[in-house]
Amino acid sequence: MLQTFTLYVIGRIHNRDDSAWIEIEAPYRDAMMGLEEFSHIHVLYWFHENDTPEGRSVLQVHPCRNLNNPLTGVFATHSPMRPNLIALTRCRILKTDDLIIYIDAIDARDGSPLLDIKSYFPPDTGENEVAVPKWRLRPTGAG
Repeated sequence: MLQTFTLYVIGRIHNRDDSAWIEIEAPYRDAMMGLEEFSHIHVLYWFHENDTPEGRSVLQVHPCRNLNNPLTGVFATHSPMRPNLIALTRCRILKTDDLIIYIDAIDARDGSPLLDIKSYFPPDTGENEVAVPKWRLRPTGAG
Protein backbone atom coordinates (compact mmCIF):
# COMPACT_ATOMS: atom_id res chain seq x y z
CA MET A 1 0.00 0.00 0.00
CA LEU A 2 1.51 3.30 -1.09
CA GLN A 3 1.64 6.13 1.43
CA THR A 4 2.86 9.65 1.01
CA PHE A 5 4.56 11.92 3.50
CA THR A 6 5.29 15.60 3.54
CA LEU A 7 8.91 16.71 3.84
CA TYR A 8 9.97 20.30 4.37
CA VAL A 9 13.06 21.86 2.86
CA ILE A 10 14.92 23.41 5.79
CA GLY A 11 17.80 24.87 3.79
CA ARG A 12 20.10 24.40 0.81
CA ILE A 13 23.45 22.78 0.32
CA HIS A 14 26.07 24.81 -1.51
CA ASN A 15 28.97 23.02 -3.14
CA ARG A 16 31.11 25.25 -5.33
CA ASP A 17 34.71 24.76 -6.37
CA ASP A 18 36.55 23.78 -3.19
CA SER A 19 33.96 25.19 -0.77
CA ALA A 20 30.94 23.53 0.76
CA TRP A 21 28.41 24.93 3.17
CA ILE A 22 24.87 24.43 4.35
CA GLU A 23 22.52 27.38 4.55
CA ILE A 24 19.67 26.90 7.03
CA GLU A 25 16.35 28.71 6.56
CA ALA A 26 15.73 31.37 9.24
CA PRO A 27 12.71 29.62 10.86
CA TYR A 28 15.05 26.74 11.82
CA ARG A 29 17.72 28.88 13.54
CA ASP A 30 16.82 27.57 17.01
CA ALA A 31 17.43 23.98 15.84
CA MET A 32 21.13 24.81 15.43
CA MET A 33 21.70 25.44 19.15
CA GLY A 34 24.56 23.22 20.40
CA LEU A 35 25.70 22.16 16.94
CA GLU A 36 29.01 23.98 17.38
CA GLU A 37 30.01 21.37 19.98
CA PHE A 38 30.13 18.60 17.36
CA SER A 39 32.90 17.86 14.89
CA HIS A 40 30.69 15.93 12.44
CA ILE A 41 27.08 15.80 11.29
CA HIS A 42 24.90 13.56 9.17
CA VAL A 43 23.31 15.60 6.38
CA LEU A 44 20.10 14.35 4.78
CA TYR A 45 19.18 15.92 1.48
CA TRP A 46 17.14 15.27 -1.65
CA PHE A 47 18.58 14.02 -4.94
CA HIS A 48 16.45 16.64 -6.69
CA GLU A 49 18.00 16.23 -10.13
CA ASN A 50 16.85 12.58 -10.26
CA ASP A 51 13.27 13.25 -9.16
CA THR A 52 11.55 11.73 -12.18
CA PRO A 53 9.40 8.61 -12.53
CA GLU A 54 12.27 7.01 -14.46
CA GLY A 55 14.84 7.88 -11.80
CA ARG A 56 12.63 6.54 -9.04
CA SER A 57 12.03 3.27 -10.89
CA VAL A 58 15.72 2.24 -11.06
CA LEU A 59 16.16 -0.62 -8.59
CA GLN A 60 19.53 -2.06 -9.65
CA VAL A 61 22.78 -0.36 -10.62
CA HIS A 62 26.46 -1.11 -11.08
CA PRO A 63 27.94 0.40 -7.87
CA CYS A 64 30.07 3.51 -8.31
CA ARG A 65 28.88 3.64 -11.95
CA ASN A 66 31.53 1.04 -12.71
CA LEU A 67 30.34 -1.64 -15.15
CA ASN A 68 32.99 -4.00 -13.73
CA ASN A 69 31.07 -4.03 -10.44
CA PRO A 70 28.19 -6.53 -10.22
CA LEU A 71 24.62 -5.41 -10.80
CA THR A 72 23.40 -4.61 -7.28
CA GLY A 73 20.12 -3.51 -5.69
CA VAL A 74 20.08 0.22 -4.92
CA PHE A 75 19.48 -0.47 -1.22
CA ALA A 76 22.97 -2.01 -1.16
CA THR A 77 24.57 1.06 -2.79
CA HIS A 78 24.85 4.81 -2.40
CA SER A 79 23.36 5.39 -5.84
CA PRO A 80 21.33 8.59 -6.35
CA MET A 81 18.84 6.50 -8.32
CA ARG A 82 16.30 5.02 -5.88
CA PRO A 83 12.59 4.93 -5.04
CA ASN A 84 12.93 7.72 -2.45
CA LEU A 85 15.64 10.18 -3.32
CA ILE A 86 16.94 10.69 0.20
CA ALA A 87 20.69 11.13 0.46
CA LEU A 88 22.83 10.79 3.57
CA THR A 89 26.38 12.06 3.98
CA ARG A 90 28.59 12.46 7.03
CA CYS A 91 30.42 15.79 7.00
CA ARG A 92 33.06 17.43 9.18
CA ILE A 93 32.01 20.83 10.51
CA LEU A 94 34.65 23.49 9.92
CA LYS A 95 32.67 26.24 11.66
CA THR A 96 29.18 27.57 12.17
CA ASP A 97 28.20 31.19 11.61
CA ASP A 98 24.58 32.17 12.28
CA LEU A 99 22.58 30.22 9.64
CA ILE A 100 25.62 28.79 7.82
CA ILE A 101 27.41 25.54 8.57
CA TYR A 102 30.76 25.37 6.79
CA ILE A 103 31.73 21.77 6.04
CA ASP A 104 34.83 20.09 4.63
CA ALA A 105 33.10 18.42 1.67
CA ILE A 106 29.85 16.84 0.56
CA ASP A 107 28.82 14.71 -2.41
CA ALA A 108 25.69 16.82 -3.01
CA ARG A 109 25.05 19.04 -6.01
CA ASP A 110 25.01 22.77 -5.47
CA GLY A 111 21.49 23.83 -4.53
CA SER A 112 20.38 20.44 -3.20
CA PRO A 113 17.40 20.74 -0.84
CA LEU A 114 18.32 20.06 2.79
CA LEU A 115 15.91 17.75 4.63
CA ASP A 116 17.56 17.31 8.02
CA ILE A 117 20.78 17.38 10.02
CA LYS A 118 21.65 14.96 12.77
CA SER A 119 24.65 15.16 15.06
CA TYR A 120 27.16 12.37 14.52
CA PHE A 121 28.05 9.97 17.31
CA PRO A 122 30.78 7.43 16.51
CA PRO A 123 29.62 3.80 16.66
CA ASP A 124 30.33 1.75 19.76
CA THR A 125 31.45 -1.17 17.59
CA GLY A 126 34.98 -1.61 16.33
CA GLU A 127 35.83 -1.35 12.66
CA ASN A 128 36.54 -5.09 12.56
CA GLU A 129 32.79 -5.67 13.01
CA VAL A 130 31.90 -3.85 9.76
CA ALA A 131 31.37 -5.92 6.60
CA VAL A 132 31.37 -4.53 3.04
CA PRO A 133 31.27 -6.25 -0.37
CA LYS A 134 34.53 -6.82 -2.23
CA TRP A 135 33.71 -4.18 -4.87
CA ARG A 136 33.70 -1.52 -2.12
CA LEU A 137 37.21 -2.39 -0.96
CA ARG A 138 38.68 -1.04 -4.19
CA PRO A 139 39.26 2.73 -4.33
CA THR A 140 36.32 4.16 -6.26
CA GLY A 141 34.12 7.22 -6.40
CA ALA A 142 30.84 7.70 -4.56
CA GLY A 143 28.03 5.35 -5.42
